[in-house]
Amino acid sequence: MSCQPLPPLDRSRVRALIFDIDGTLSDSDDQMVESIASFLAPLASVFPPHKAARFSRDLVHLIERPGNWFLELLDRLHLDGLLARVLDLRALRFGKEDLTAERFPVIPGVIPMLDQLKSRYPLAIVSARNQATTRQFLTANNLDPYFEVILHSQSLPLTKPFPDPLLHAAQVLGVDIQECLMIGDTATDVKAARAAGAWSLSVLCGFGREKELRRAGTHAILPSTSELAIFLETGEGALP
Repeated sequence: MSCQPLPPLDRSRVRALIFDIDGTLSDSDDQMVESIASFLAPLASVFPPHKAARFSRDLVHLIERPGNWFLELLDRLHLDGLLARVLDLRALRFGKEDLTAERFPVIPGVIPMLDQLKSRYPLAIVSARNQATTRQFLTANNLDPYFEVILHSQSLPLTKPFPDPLLHAAQVLGVDIQECLMIGDTATDVKAARAAGAWSLSVLCGFGREKELRRAGTHAILPSTSELAIFLETGEGALP
């Protein structure tokens, strides 16, 4: 995929917002860190709590890139649907009583941010999550009403980093892709945005790190998704 160079992010040209879920809306990276740290708890003599937390976060960052590469490979081989169906079956173990915000946490400040932006922009989701866990996250947090378009890994033949889901979301929203802003936490989100011709804004509250996000070609970086509304209104908060 070739990505045409784009000018610096012009906030005045943004007419629609497209969100990733994991690490962008969902606090899933902290969940993973806590799970790994809990697993290491019996080894407290080797991994005291502060070292276990640091090791766990470094491990999550370490596996993120090969994990995305593996998912892209499955997508190219048209095998991603099989994995998604397996994950769907696993997710169906949860009953309605399990669909709580505690089990599917939102990044702090995200819901007030969505409240501010909903009246100003049409909103969409483009996630590489499977269908079941996408629905569970949105249902648990009552987020469905915010989004006019919701695309997961099974919505189209190809998902991120391919441009297809972003182009489809823009078409459904009735907005030119060049006036769409993709908000995500990984280089995969950046690559998808650049390939589609959309703007890219990265956040550091998820799996990605500043250096790799800049290398991928993102147009702007915020510390957290919760700061998006202020940034779009004033231009403040972006990393230099």
